[in-house]
Amino acid sequence: LISALTQHVAAQQHADLARVYVAGLSAGGAMADVLGHCYPDIFAAIGVHSGLPHGAAHDMMSALHAMRTGVPAAPSGAAATPTPIIVFHGDADTTVHVNNGMAILAGATPGEVSEGQSPAGRRFTRTLYPASEGRGEAEHWRLHAAGHAWSGGSAQGSYTQPDGIDASREMLRFFLAHRLDETPRH
Repeated sequence: LISALTQHVAAQQHADLARVYVAGLSAGGAMADVLGHCYPDIFAAIGVHSGLPHGAAHDMMSALHAMRTGVPAAPSGAAATPTPIIVFHGDADTTVHVNNGMAILAGATPGEVSEGQSPAGRRFTRTLYPASEGRGEAEHWRLHAAGHAWSGGSAQGSYTQPDGIDASREMLRFFLAHRLDETPRH
């Protein structure tokens, strides 16, 4: 339904079909990862903030378990996605365990690692993952001392961490670097 709705709205609004992206927080982040895996021909890149990896759960009990303890590696049956992906996850998240952020990128070969901080002083570690056979380019942002909240969000919003790195800006930067027709699909 979501992919069909996306295609309908994109056609109705005369959107550039090579620049359709999906992002979400928590359950929305998990859904973004599912969409990237299932519809790599529709989405040019995906963003996951504090979500579960595709295939991590099949019912409420397995979802709650994955949220509490994290998925230590790629879930069974989950394959790499050719869709480029950017992942943000707080290492103090008590709602969705931080291991889930890394599990989304399980099997990817890390490249450059950098440390930084937001203008307000909130620390992060950013790891780049170059594209490889069957896998799109990826970024992982480990947000130090951050909980289950959108990094850099407005103080007036709920589930936001205003002093964090601006996840919206970073996702937009990542998205604009990828077009569906230019992304290698191995």
